[in-house]
Amino acid sequence: MKRFLDIVGSLAGLILFSPVLILLYFLIRNDMGSPVLFRQTRPGKDGRLFNMVKFRSMKDTIGPDGLALPDAERLTPLGRKIRSTSLDELPGLWNVLKGDMSLVGPRPLLVEYLPLYSPEQARRHEVRPGITGWAQVNGRNAISWEDKFALDVWYVDNRTIWLDLKIIALTVKKVLLRDGIDDESGISMERFKGDPGR
Repeated sequence: MKRFLDIVGSLAGLILFSPVLILLYFLIRNDMGSPVLFRQTRPGKDGRLFNMVKFRSMKDTIGPDGLALPDAERLTPLGRKIRSTSLDELPGLWNVLKGDMSLVGPRPLLVEYLPLYSPEQARRHEVRPGITGWAQVNGRNAISWEDKFALDVWYVDNRTIWLDLKIIALTVKKVLLRDGIDDESGISMERFKGDPGR
């Protein structure tokens, strides 16, 4: 049933938001050039890797040392607005339709975090990652990594279709209120450095 809802929901979302997707494509291309989509390898269910897609929100600006500038300096005004409204996540509906992701589940994080999880935290990979999740509607970037992972594992143990519908409804509310998405600078929380209790 969950997979059926993912297919129906993602297909309906891609059709419903197709005018927004097309508009954002041209706005981003005009503002930042190509590519319009940001692609990155992320771990999915059981740690299997897949290519996640999002709308690009930062320029590929390189500093004098040959390294990419900090996020705050590469994030454009358009990119900041796209992030704050979560519109950058819309291409992820394609990942859901393909089966790499679910509408609801723990957010897919960086591959480099895989060896840093405790065994309990690693249980977040027992289900497909989601566009939104229990941690996202209970604090998102305002809570610690440890609390976020605890919420992810709670979802793994308590997931139901009704809980998914509740999370989707709460996500819509939070996006409309722009609650807990990013800090004022538009930059997400600091990187996970490992469980201090390991």
